Amino acid sequence: MAHDVTTRPRTSPYGSWRSPVTADAIVAGVIGLSQVQLDGDDVYWVEQRPAEAGRNVVVRRHADGVIEDITPAGFNARTRVHEYGGGAYLVKQGTVWFTNFADQRLYRQDPGRQPVPLTPDKDIRHADLVLDERRQRLIAVREDHSTGSGPAVNSIVSLSPHPDPPPQGGRENQRTLVEDNDFYAAPRISPSGSQLCWLTWNHPNMPWDGTELWVAELAGDGGLRDARKVAGGDKESIFQPAWSLDGVLYFVSDRNNWWNLYRWRAERVDAVIEMPVELGTAQWVFGMSTYAFDSEQRIVCQVRSKGTGRLAVIDPVARRLRELDTPYTAFSASIQARSGRAFTIAGSPTEQLSLIAVQLDTGSVEVLRRSAELAVDASYISVPEAIEFPTEAGLTAHGLFYPPRNPDYGAPDGDLPPLIVYVHGGPTAAVPNALDLADQFWTTRGFGYLVVNYGGSTGYGREYRQRLNGQWGVVDVNDSINGARYLIQAGRVDGDRVAITGGSAGGYTVLRAMTSTDFFKAGASHYGISDLEVFHADTHKFESMYDQSLIGRWPEDREVYRERSAIHFVDRITAPIILFQGLEDKIVPPNQAELIVEAMRKKGLPVAYIAFEGEQHGFRMAKNIKRALEAELYFYSRIFGFELPDPIEPVLIENMKQPAGTPEG
Repeated sequence: MAHDVTTRPRTSPYGSWRSPVTADAIVAGVIGLSQVQLDGDDVYWVEQRPAEAGRNVVVRRHADGVIEDITPAGFNARTRVHEYGGGAYLVKQGTVWFTNFADQRLYRQDPGRQPVPLTPDKDIRHADLVLDERRQRLIAVREDHSTGSGPAVNSIVSLSPHPDPPPQGGRENQRTLVEDNDFYAAPRISPSGSQLCWLTWNHPNMPWDGTELWVAELAGDGGLRDARKVAGGDKESIFQPAWSLDGVLYFVSDRNNWWNLYRWRAERVDAVIEMPVELGTAQWVFGMSTYAFDSEQRIVCQVRSKGTGRLAVIDPVARRLRELDTPYTAFSASIQARSGRAFTIAGSPTEQLSLIAVQLDTGSVEVLRRSAELAVDASYISVPEAIEFPTEAGLTAHGLFYPPRNPDYGAPDGDLPPLIVYVHGGPTAAVPNALDLADQFWTTRGFGYLVVNYGGSTGYGREYRQRLNGQWGVVDVNDSINGARYLIQAGRVDGDRVAITGGSAGGYTVLRAMTSTDFFKAGASHYGISDLEVFHADTHKFESMYDQSLIGRWPEDREVYRERSAIHFVDRITAPIILFQGLEDKIVPPNQAELIVEAMRKKGLPVAYIAFEGEQHGFRMAKNIKRALEAELYFYSRIFGFELPDPIEPVLIENMKQPAGTPEG
């Protein structure tokens, strides 16, 4: 999309600017990239494709640069362990093992052949696969939902890598290796094949709260012996255990406030890198990696500080870290290394996430696959400013501010742009500063856009992350308001036209902000939680006690749950809300949105509700992503009173009175 510099900018109110970043353009060419693996000279990864109803496809890039799909039509390489999945496939010598989303069966796919199932057609899910080559078996995390009443049972198991092993072979198709704790992750086999390590944790901890790293000897019969804990506990988060090429066990720990790198050898733990940077992240999905071994003398890693990422190399002998000179500042937690090159998924404020190969000696970069082919002229791109702003209790919070930018338009003199405050999900997560066309969808139309990495976000140390403990619905709301106030007081946005938007936990913050303050003039909740008591009783195992660290003990602190649930304070809402919901969402069920909609209808408050058939937690289908973007824009045009340059399918806003000067739907 080139920009004609000879054209004089038109004067038009903020919000009404015509943008080259259309919803159609966004969904037409954007894919998700994740789960990088190496197999010989080939590179594999997973693509999530909105144009294929969100299907996940394992893709291979040959050494000669030829790219091909491995997962055939009719299959979807996505596991539902912990509902969020990740770690859905493994590749070795061209053979791919993967979990298929529709039936959650584990399949084997040999080169040139159709996948064949390895596991029964029951609700037994697998993730985080590794191959035990010495014993010719797979080892994986299993989540068994076939046991009847009660929560799923999690364990680490071994199973045959072949379909239907004959009984005379003497092999069990599946054997439990580790069980009895609530959760397991990251089983990893030492290079010699003699040891297995894994992570485990129990309710009420989440993996970023407290995890344990265990190691056991692999016995001759394939079982485990001499299992022992080597690091971790209730107050220490362990991330990504990995064996070095020479058989030393490395791991990331936040024992010194920052997720730094450590190793276990000779029965003791010592620090490899201890500095105020993050090498880890919140383990929402399986198979995450932020460092990889290129050799016994070199580790390549992703590091973050103040929300900005860099690539670096570590000399584990000298215990030195050296940053690489690349243009990338944001990374997905997936990295592999081989022969002096690192393979990872990276972006920057002007580059969308791409799968890249980086020469570790020179820093030179080869782009192997882009997440989007849509090219936007640099003159339209709003580059975010990392801001720090004062918040409650004399503390400082963080955010990224994207000012409006479109060279084709200017606003009338004295006009200030409306502001959208975006609240990320999790809530234990963060938003990186990679180019996201969904952000530019707003800024190119004349909106200011503030991404709040509120207290509780990752990338700023454990203490910052724990600000949200017991304070969910308080700290996140306060930081969202204070970030907006910071920009209002600086004269950069219009304080009378501030909206708040977010999904999942971010949607909860939207609803909580709209019912506990009158600061925001509009709200957009995407699959947000409205009733914490219902959520506590009706969510999945992985997050079923997450609320007890974020809010309080259950049922002793039930009154706190009620006080922070938007559903009980609908009468305090003073501004319109639009809600978006997937009807197959198992994490935040549809009743969470429907409770708010019905309560607002009864109170006669302005409300809009858009529900999507076939969507789970987060929208994956192109048509629904497009509809959600355009519907939210239409909603703001009605609330803030500006005309849209192009027609959009209207949204029914119930109980909405027509503001003066607002276009008719």
